[in-house]
Amino acid sequence: MSDTTIEFFWDVSSPYTYLASTQIVNIASECSTSVKWRPFSLGGVFKDTGNRPPLEVKSKNSYMLDDLKAWAAYYKVPLQFPSSFPVNSILPMRAAIAAERLGKGGEFAIAIMNAYWAEGKDPSLAEIIQSISSSAGLCGDEIIKLTQEPEIKEALKQNSTEAVNRGAFGAPTFFVGDKMFWGNDRLVLMRAYLNEEL
Repeated sequence: MSDTTIEFFWDVSSPYTYLASTQIVNIASECSTSVKWRPFSLGGVFKDTGNRPPLEVKSKNSYMLDDLKAWAAYYKVPLQFPSSFPVNSILPMRAAIAAERLGKGGEFAIAIMNAYWAEGKDPSLAEIIQSISSSAGLCGDEIIKLTQEPEIKEALKQNSTEAVNRGAFGAPTFFVGDKMFWGNDRLVLMRAYLNEEL
């Protein structure tokens, strides 16, 4: 499947998406494929599918905290729960759409998820988005301006609707062609699928 792209539907508000983002580039390289970063609105996906965030389910929330720590230790990556969690991710995800349009979607995605989940910075703040944009090789002022463009706002909505129409109900969601994989813990299955072991 060397000519098959991994579509990665992501939202910075999801800790499991951050964990997956630390692995996805290496997986794509190992499997001789590429990653197409697809920003979407997790809140919009939850609304359209009737799904609920883990924070709203007490037992799931308690389990999730230990689970995230275990995954971070397994991957050997930093992880801290930011004081701004949960965060309104609409502005940063619009910024991600803008970065994608300017050819830096992957760089921006990795930078903003690392800033939030490894450094505890609030990605909903314009000044943080500007700083992250600059570190990803973009003009921060231009990115903020683009987040207010109707085309960018609509593109985020369209990505979210497309994901739901294809079967997504949470984040992270990956597609390899028509095959969907949901969750950080499904990366191992996606790698096997890409290597034609499934």
